Amino acid sequence: MERLKQSILESENKIYEALNKDLGKCKVEGFTTEVGLVLSEIDYMKKNIYSFSKRKKVKTPIMFFGGSSYIIPEPYGTVLIIGPWNYPFQLVMIPLVGAIASGNCAVVKPSEISPNVSSVITQILNSTFAKEYVASAEGGIDASKELLSQKFDYIFYTGSTAVGKVIMEAAASNLTPVTLELGGKSPCIVDENINIKNAARRIAWGKFMNSGQTCVAPDYILVHKKIKKELVENIIASINEFYGPNPIDSKDYAHIINEKHFARLLSLMKDGSILYGGKSSKEKLSISPTILDCVCENSKLMQDEIFGPLLPVLEFESIDEAVGFVNRRPKPLALYIFSNDKANIKKVLRNTSSGGVCVNDTINHIITHGLPFGGVGESGMGRYHGKASFDTFSHLKSVLFNQTVYDMKLKYPPYTVSIDFMKRVFRFL
Repeated sequence: MERLKQSILESENKIYEALNKDLGKCKVEGFTTEVGLVLSEIDYMKKNIYSFSKRKKVKTPIMFFGGSSYIIPEPYGTVLIIGPWNYPFQLVMIPLVGAIASGNCAVVKPSEISPNVSSVITQILNSTFAKEYVASAEGGIDASKELLSQKFDYIFYTGSTAVGKVIMEAAASNLTPVTLELGGKSPCIVDENINIKNAARRIAWGKFMNSGQTCVAPDYILVHKKIKKELVENIIASINEFYGPNPIDSKDYAHIINEKHFARLLSLMKDGSILYGGKSSKEKLSISPTILDCVCENSKLMQDEIFGPLLPVLEFESIDEAVGFVNRRPKPLALYIFSNDKANIKKVLRNTSSGGVCVNDTINHIITHGLPFGGVGESGMGRYHGKASFDTFSHLKSVLFNQTVYDMKLKYPPYTVSIDFMKRVFRFL
């Protein structure tokens, strides 16, 4: 892990250049959303690896008096890590740190859709590790199919739900365990009892970072009808503050990954009335932050994850209405609730299911080492970050170490004790 950290630091400028070429990210966003998070994960693992990896003693039933029970974490073996294009460095390297910390060998498959970052990742790994331990496999769909046809001991995938199903099907043929970090339509509920200006800034930041191409970005807003107009006005003010009057020309505003996704987003924009934004540049592959009103619940815009800088705004009159709206859809990867009403916050937490929740903020719940990150239902399975990464890439082997001085004969046939007696014995398990 220390060698990996040094290689990353030595290649830092190459990483930023690659992120800028692929996604138009500036250096600051490249550090805060990619490189910095990886370095922090490495430092955290180095600090805690001995406590994570030591055997853990657990209680032994009294009927095994003299014996002991404990759990030993051991590596799965060789893991396959398939990364996405939206955070192409971070979402490959953080799982890799967990795999290495747990003692595994790894094959990394960076996304071919972000080719410049893919190339830098390969250079870093080839210069740091022998290929028997960590290897990078670049390529497109054919490379992914070839890798999935091989026998791995664990597969870790980040990407779309549709591809996640393909990964799981391939893993099933070898009974290979998987972690699937997928996505979904992450709702952002804004109650009337809130600091509107503060909420608007945090929503605008979380939504339009990386031009909305974030798996946990607020996908749509559900706002109390009494404050809808004021919230929208403050979000617009925040956009202007962050990116200026013409965000497409801002050096701090990323662009869309490719023409295919650019065209997809332009098509989705037709499903609502534009309150703000709507500008685009095919040459720059950029779409300005766009706020949409009059969006139908059953429109295409509200069916799949938007994954771009389009923000539909819908309204509600009661918190129960908002909860019902969320629950009519598949379980999201993230859920955001802005409110100072403790009863309403509690109602949302108790009556909805999501991979994670952030109260009165966006995105930041995923950077806390102590909080496992992962989805539920169609938004994924499994978890990582911090100790959760170590546990994900470890098989927790259970061991009972019994004594050999005496043997409890009542467990052997022929059975000379009654079932009532055995029921009393089992109370001591």
